[in-house]
Amino acid sequence: MLVLGIESSCDETAAAVVRDGREVLSNAIASSLEEHKLYGGVVPEIASRRHAQAISGVVSQALSQAGCEAGDIDAVAVTYAPGLIGSLLVGVGFAKGLSVSAKKPLVPVHHLRSHIAANYLTSKLEPPFLSLVVSGGHSHIVAVNGYTDYKVIGKTRDDAAGEALDKAGRAMGLPYPGGVSIDKISAQGNENAFSFPHPRVEGAPFDLSFSGLKTSVINTIHNASQKGVEINTADLAASFQKAVADCLIGALERAAASTGAKKIALAGGVSANSLLRRRCADLCKRRGIALFMPELKYCGDNGAMVASQGYYEFSAGVRAGASLNAYANMPIDDVKI
Repeated sequence: MLVLGIESSCDETAAAVVRDGREVLSNAIASSLEEHKLYGGVVPEIASRRHAQAISGVVSQALSQAGCEAGDIDAVAVTYAPGLIGSLLVGVGFAKGLSVSAKKPLVPVHHLRSHIAANYLTSKLEPPFLSLVVSGGHSHIVAVNGYTDYKVIGKTRDDAAGEALDKAGRAMGLPYPGGVSIDKISAQGNENAFSFPHPRVEGAPFDLSFSGLKTSVINTIHNASQKGVEINTADLAASFQKAVADCLIGALERAAASTGAKKIALAGGVSANSLLRRRCADLCKRRGIALFMPELKYCGDNGAMVASQGYYEFSAGVRAGASLNAYANMPIDDVKI
C-alpha cells in the first residue's frame, strides 16, 4: 500500500511516499529555516506563506522521486494537529484538494504520533513500548499500546525541553536553533562547570518542568554580566544540556521501572541531541531494555513519518472528509477529527 504523507506543522514543508508504513520511496523537504534565523525563531506568518509557495512543488517532487503519480497512491495522509495553525491549514487544504481530485481517501495524522512512527522507518519496532517524545513544543512520556493506541503517562507542565534549549541558546548568544547550537558547542565544554536545578513535580513522578531551569541559566548569565564576569559559553551550554538530559532521563527511568517496559523509543526533533541519545543508550543498557531511535534524517519534521503513521491510521479505519480542520493543540491520546 502506498501512502503519500504531507507535513506542514511548523517551518518545514514536506511530503513523502511510503510503502506499507515502513519502506520510504521518497522524502522531499523544503525548509524556511534560514529566513527564520534572521528573527531568532519561527515567525508563524512567514512560515505559512512559505508553505503555500512550496507545497505543490514538494508534493510533485515526492511523487516523482517515488516513480508514481497521484493516481497510483492509495491514501493521502496529512498532519492536522498540533502545530502552528496557519501552517497546518496550508497542508490540510492541499491534502483535501488532492484527495478529492485523485479520488483517494484522506487520513488525518497527529503530529506526535508521526514522530513516534519515525522509528518504524528504520527498525522493526512494534508496539507495545514506551516512548520519550521530545521536541520544541512537546515533552511527553507515552505508553504506545498499539499503532493507534496511546496513553500519556508523563509530560511537561510548562516549557518543552526543546523550547528551553532554544531559549537558553538565545540567551547565550548562540545561533538559532539554540538547541542545535548548544549540542555542538557542548562538545568543547565541561558539563560539571555549572550547577542547575533538576525540577520535580510533586505527586507526579513522570511529569517534567523546564521553566525554572530555563530561568536559572538566564539568571546565571545576567548575574555574571552585572558582576563583569566572563562566562565560558561552552561550559555553560554543556552544563545546561546535562541538566535537561538529567530531567528527561530521570523521568523516563522512573516510568520504565513503573511500567516494566521492555522497549523504549526516542522520538521528536530533540531526539537528534547527541547527549540525549547517549544517555538513553546508557539507561537501556543498564536496565536491559531494547532501545529504538530514529535515524537523524527522520528526527526533524518530515513527510515520511506522516505517511508511516498514516498507513496505520488508515488500517485502523481512520478517514476524514472535506470538513477536516486543523487544530493548534490536541492530546496525542484523545484525538478528534
